[in-house]
Amino acid sequence: MSDTIERIKCLIIGSGPAGYTAAIYASRADLKPVMYTGMQMGGQLTTTTEVDNFPGYPDGTDGTAMMEDLKKQAERFGTEVRFGMITKVNFSTEVGGIHKVTVDESIEIEAETVIISTGATAKYLGLESEQRLIGGGVSACATCDGFFYKGQDVVVVGAGDTAAEEATYLSNICKKVTVLVRKDYMRASKAMQKRVENTPNIEVKFNTEIDEVLGDNVVTGVRAINNITKEKEVIDVTGVFIAIGHKPNTGIFKDVLEMDETGYLITKGKSTKTNLPGVFAAGDVQDKEYRQAVTAAGTGCMAALDAERYLGSLV
Repeated sequence: MSDTIERIKCLIIGSGPAGYTAAIYASRADLKPVMYTGMQMGGQLTTTTEVDNFPGYPDGTDGTAMMEDLKKQAERFGTEVRFGMITKVNFSTEVGGIHKVTVDESIEIEAETVIISTGATAKYLGLESEQRLIGGGVSACATCDGFFYKGQDVVVVGAGDTAAEEATYLSNICKKVTVLVRKDYMRASKAMQKRVENTPNIEVKFNTEIDEVLGDNVVTGVRAINNITKEKEVIDVTGVFIAIGHKPNTGIFKDVLEMDETGYLITKGKSTKTNLPGVFAAGDVQDKEYRQAVTAAGTGCMAALDAERYLGSLV
């Protein structure tokens, strides 16, 4: 550990839309925020090639470029952006208490307030071809990327409510949606299953998994395998939507902050307050319903305002 421990007013952990928006508001409130970006600077959005649904970009933009715009805006008002990973936390339970964190297992920092915006990571199948074509036809968000496949054939992988919702959403945009379900039944609610069954351009294939995603630079299809008969078939599609869930990046907060059974941080009411005073959560780390850049940005704003008001109440 270093001999001198730095103390800051506002520490922001994570650098997606929530983190950068929190930084913009916190710096404008003279909280002199310091942000640690994590290993993926800019968060999940940097894996998206085109962003068409974020306000203020009439011609769309690139996900990485948009995050760079937000970073520059935060820095313009005085945010100090640092590349590094928070590896340990020791949060105070007292109002007005000082929160301690460790950066990269070597640097200790003290903070009066902490805004957590570490996001969530989409679960993928783990195929080499799938990983290679992320952003080239493979996506984990139909509401983000479905527009680009208007009038085309796509595949959705998954069996729960998320998969059913993604499939029905895409059915309004795409020519045909094929849902691949690993088992012989869907886990989605009965209401969602009925919606899928009653949508004419959705076909569900049970006991079916993706063996390989086809295409060099963009998706041209998938090779699917029936896990009972071992029979393989090629399905010609231009888009593959993986809907098997997300994992919130909350590992270091386990047994420290309240979270639900799947690991999402729990915030109080309509605020971003966690169960500990002076610690706030914004973006996908506490939102498993919407998971959009614009909603993440909104909660980032809320977290900065909550932090400002919390510090104001201590005076």
